Amino acid sequence: MAQHLPDKLFFKIGEVAEIVGVRPHVLRYWESEMPALRPMKTRGAHRVYRRRDVELAMLVKRLLQDEGFTISGAKKRLRELNRDRVASEPDPQAAVEVSVRADLQVIREELRALQDKLDAVFASDSGTTSRPRGDLTATVTGAVASTVPMRGHRAG
Repeated sequence: MAQHLPDKLFFKIGEVAEIVGVRPHVLRYWESEMPALRPMKTRGAHRVYRRRDVELAMLVKRLLQDEGFTISGAKKRLRELNRDRVASEPDPQAAVEVSVRADLQVIREELRALQDKLDAVFASDSGTTSRPRGDLTATVTGAVASTVPMRGHRAG
């Protein structure tokens, strides 16, 4: 089962954009068009999103990009789903999509950190054919099943 978003009260617009898979200016445009998508703002006018805002943004993305709705069609669909008000319940599928994307981001960051460690070990051993020292450790904290076959492997 997918893990949940990090245990944080608020997310910055860049974090939300990465989780949802859009650019920050797209989120700002959706805010101007969708009354339910209203993140709080700090005294410095920085947007801070709650988990329900992230889930709603994921639902809006699905309506617009996957299901082909226009902005007005997505607003109408949100009204039909009773998700057009700030106090509405989050969409269950959007919550799952948010969790999966958050898991994938964590895995990507862990892989990048591991790659950096490996690069550092091999850079320090450059010019030798010896194996890396035993001071390098790796931990896998999550796994995501894939329906796409890996390169070089045949199904069956």
